[in-house]
Amino acid sequence: GKATASRVADILATTRTGPSASRQNYLIELALQRSTGNIEPSYTNAAMEWGTQTEPQARAAYEVATGNFVDQVAFIDHPTIANFGCSPDGLVGDDGLIEIKCPNSATHWEYFKTKKPPQKYVTQMQTQMAVTRRNWCDFVSFDPRMPARSQLLIVRIERDPHFVRDIEEKVAEFLNEVAVEVELMKGN
Repeated sequence: GKATASRVADILATTRTGPSASRQNYLIELALQRSTGNIEPSYTNAAMEWGTQTEPQARAAYEVATGNFVDQVAFIDHPTIANFGCSPDGLVGDDGLIEIKCPNSATHWEYFKTKKPPQKYVTQMQTQMAVTRRNWCDFVSFDPRMPARSQLLIVRIERDPHFVRDIEEKVAEFLNEVAVEVELMKGN
């Protein structure tokens, strides 16, 4: 029943007429988790399994390339917003984070050529910086199937205090709506 960094893009999503369907679906999903105590199984496919299996190799490649040690951590709660947090792929030093993606080769190559992550990942990283109070996050895209020079991409994203403030305000608003939905479900 907690809002997580990986889903904040859904919380922020709007259409010309208001909140998006993905926002509403996520709101109901969290309300149901809180009301029933059940978490429905999530969808996985071969590409997602590849990413999960390859992540440790990507973390090691990042450590070798940067000389930075990555500390793996569990879920981190936001210091002031209840029911909100993140599971970063790693903490780097006192100020940084990493967000690792191990996509299919065509997607990795697109990231490699543009040298920038898609906006949904920027939102995820800014949210992780909001929760952890860190100042930067390295976006890491890794594909060991690529030629050696194209296997690892690292793009540093700096904390954007205005975007972080907007995220925190919108998540707090969203979580209030989730609480209302929970009360409706319980008949209160």
